[in-house]
Amino acid sequence: MDFSVEANGADLQQFIDRLAAVGGGTLRLQAGRHISGPIRLRSDVTLSIEAGATLEFVPNYELYARNSVSVVAEGSDRAYIVAHDVNNIAIIGKGKIVGSAYAFNTGFDETVGTYTPKEKRPRVIVFEDCSNVRLENVIIEESPMWTVHLVRCNAVIVDGVKVLNNRLLPNTDGIVIDSCIDVAVSEIVISTADDGICLKTSRSEKGIGRCENIDVSNCLVESNSCALKIGTESFGDFRNVRFTRSKVQDSNRALGIFSRDGGTIDCVVFSDIEIDCHETADGFWGSGEPLTITQLDRRPELPAGVVRNVRVENVTGRSHGPINLFAERSGGIAGVTLRNVQLTMQEGPLGTAKQYDLRPTNADLSPPKDVEGRGNAWLRGADGKIIGLVDYPGGMPAVFAHNTADLKLDGVDVVRPDPLPKGWNNIALCVDDRSPSPLTATVRP
Repeated sequence: MDFSVEANGADLQQFIDRLAAVGGGTLRLQAGRHISGPIRLRSDVTLSIEAGATLEFVPNYELYARNSVSVVAEGSDRAYIVAHDVNNIAIIGKGKIVGSAYAFNTGFDETVGTYTPKEKRPRVIVFEDCSNVRLENVIIEESPMWTVHLVRCNAVIVDGVKVLNNRLLPNTDGIVIDSCIDVAVSEIVISTADDGICLKTSRSEKGIGRCENIDVSNCLVESNSCALKIGTESFGDFRNVRFTRSKVQDSNRALGIFSRDGGTIDCVVFSDIEIDCHETADGFWGSGEPLTITQLDRRPELPAGVVRNVRVENVTGRSHGPINLFAERSGGIAGVTLRNVQLTMQEGPLGTAKQYDLRPTNADLSPPKDVEGRGNAWLRGADGKIIGLVDYPGGMPAVFAHNTADLKLDGVDVVRPDPLPKGWNNIALCVDDRSPSPLTATVRP
């Protein structure tokens, strides 16, 4: 069964419930402006936002109390559109979902260069414990917070979706894949102020899950944080993850793995990716690293899990920062292969790339209260310096590896300025592991 709705302010939930009652169907939003309150998808129901249609939500956080979710993120426990424990659901079409981000900030903060978010902001879409999920071709604009959050879902297809957010509003991650299994993401365009496509294994009242068999391909991502990322929430394991045939442009950092919370990260591939990443001010995540892998304990009772069997190949582009691999404990990162990596390092205008970034650290969870989200990027110690930013020993190299076992470099070619700028290391490869494998690389000044 299908229902077709013109832009007349109809209660969309009643149509979804009626479709569910007769075994499912499609709710089609025709061209025009549709203003809605909370929406909850039911099994076997498709929401189709047709070309020329705009689905816009009333920007009142309290209105979405009935759309609560199990994973609290940045203080938010609700979303505009939710689905819980349902099967065969979809949001499709060539229309737009508008998140009204303008209503969830308190103004622009010149001291940090971003808008200041309100304490409570809804996510746009949160699906939890769902199977056979499709998101296809829709455009999502101006999300107030995380845009699409998939939690403990399986058999998910995300194809042809565009996420276009305000690049100066923090915590507006594009697509968050959280404790999901069998997910295919392709042909996605993302421009946002935070992570582009990010995998997590969060903990909630429902426990901890795992991320497994995740395939991300043919995507274009612009991010004011990390474009293609695993972590930092990493309570459960990650296994068999592939990021391939994609482009990262105008981003703070390109590729990242961040182990903090106990889960093992195993069998990850970054392949056939073009990158362009740049320095940012020290209070922002990342500073132009083409690849960052860090393993750092955030909670003493839950040591960060090992990152192992990572393959990075056929990666080209330019950056202000180096490849950075840092493990807090010996062997915390193991079995990393860099193959056919062709990079041009350029001097950045700020000099912030000369430090490696270990944020978030355990300082984020110190009293008087936990500091979430972008707030922990600005934590300063007694010396006034940002906690978690550390000078590269001897200056900035091309590749930095600490406590990294079994590192292999094959066809790594990094072009650096000649002469080297002040604060750059004459040694291109700074590796302190005791790996028995030979390291081979070509680094040209």
